[in-house]
Amino acid sequence: MILTGLSAIAGLSQPPIRSLRWSDSALAPPPRLKSRLRHTLRPHTPLLLQTLLLLPPLPQAAAGELRSGLRCRREAAPARRAEPMLDLEVVPERSLGNEQWEFALGMPLAQAVAILQKHCRIIKNVQVLYSEQSPLSHDLILNLTQDGIKLLFDAFNQRLKVIEVYDLTKVKLKYCGVHFNSQAIAPTIEQIDQSFGATHPGVYNSAEQLFHLNFRGLSFSFQLDSWTEAPKYEPNFAHGLASLQIPHGATVKRMYIYSGNSLQDTKAPMMPLSCFLGNVYAESVDVLRDGTGPSGLRLRLLAAGCGPGLLADAKMRVFERSVYFGDSCQDVLSMLGSPHKVFYKSEDKMKIHSPSPHKQVPSKCNDYFFNYFTLGVDILFDANTHKVKKFVLHTNYPGHYNFNIYHRCEFKIPLTIKRENTEGQTETCTTYSKWDNIQELLGHPVEKPVVLHRSSSPNNTNPFGSTFCFGLQRMIFEVMQNNHIASVTLYGPPRPGAHLRTAELP
Repeated sequence: MILTGLSAIAGLSQPPIRSLRWSDSALAPPPRLKSRLRHTLRPHTPLLLQTLLLLPPLPQAAAGELRSGLRCRREAAPARRAEPMLDLEVVPERSLGNEQWEFALGMPLAQAVAILQKHCRIIKNVQVLYSEQSPLSHDLILNLTQDGIKLLFDAFNQRLKVIEVYDLTKVKLKYCGVHFNSQAIAPTIEQIDQSFGATHPGVYNSAEQLFHLNFRGLSFSFQLDSWTEAPKYEPNFAHGLASLQIPHGATVKRMYIYSGNSLQDTKAPMMPLSCFLGNVYAESVDVLRDGTGPSGLRLRLLAAGCGPGLLADAKMRVFERSVYFGDSCQDVLSMLGSPHKVFYKSEDKMKIHSPSPHKQVPSKCNDYFFNYFTLGVDILFDANTHKVKKFVLHTNYPGHYNFNIYHRCEFKIPLTIKRENTEGQTETCTTYSKWDNIQELLGHPVEKPVVLHRSSSPNNTNPFGSTFCFGLQRMIFEVMQNNHIASVTLYGPPRPGAHLRTAELP
């Protein structure tokens, strides 16, 4: 996996963009990437050449012999067979896919990545494009460079909003089982009209020299400056319509699949029932408070259910559940169901900062987490009492070490703001709040943060950098370098004689 930094995409002026490229079978979520600095190689570089780049320089004569030998080997090697193109079905306002997999509008980011991981031998080159400093200002993009496809995810809810095919020469496309784009069929405007039928008159953008032919949930773009004949545009043709004479044989430059009638106004739809796959998702998570701090969570959950009868149509179920500090393991299981994973803490590296005199005494048993990835929530249980002692809420921002492990938790946290000569006021912190704004609301400086370094092993470094942890009202806010909140850890009421410290991190 190769990590590179980009300052712009396609010449657009915007904040720095970070690009993660997964190639061949190395497709994996960022938290598991090996971030050791290596030489950047072009795809399909021979293994021997990769090895030579990491060796010390050879004497000139020996290097000449080796180059000669490599030349002979490469000349003798058989020509590589061209990779087969993807053959995909276009469903307007819904999806792009085939019999094995489907990218559906409204699909969560993690599911799209899972498809790419599973089919990494077919879809070999993927880039993750996002704004490093302003991740909410631009869509998060999965760019399938080998196949000419971009998947645009809404920056807020991280669901698939637009499917763009920007290079139709790299993919076969069909509608209702009949190809309209392949090596033998060019996607001309005549072919589009034959395959999809009549529609409203196209829209001409003179500034960009683009002609858009729009259907509901589907749009085709033609690049006019690439035509050999100059188009003839008449702004007042008949019945209030303009006329644009398109040269014969003009082909589609780009295709878009989206929800609704307008590409400019489209939004990511609700998650399709086919994407639930037996999981429960959180629409919102409210942090409950008592007089001193957080007391629990109230979750508004979504699940795919169905009515009575085998042939009844499936529908989405919405229900609420609440879990509190001190709830037993059985209580949580009955409220939220089984977790996706159970993680046992092997050690507490931050225990050295604790004032407890028994901090160096090894524990006979370990606390354990229930990981609910689709809820974006972790729940820590005490190893002795098996009761809830900590909640962790994850925002899943790109550029964080745990990106793409959890779904985004849409939380709301009430904060008590105390000002002089006024009673305590309450402000709400959300998934999209920035830490500098929270500090401004507090009106007083927060204690210095603890710097958190994450890595998968002692030999690896974190390519995304460190984060900063601030303690506030029995909560730990993990803040990224762009001031966005990466996670919030909630603690229950302290036991008698115990002291909560900022350094007591998960």
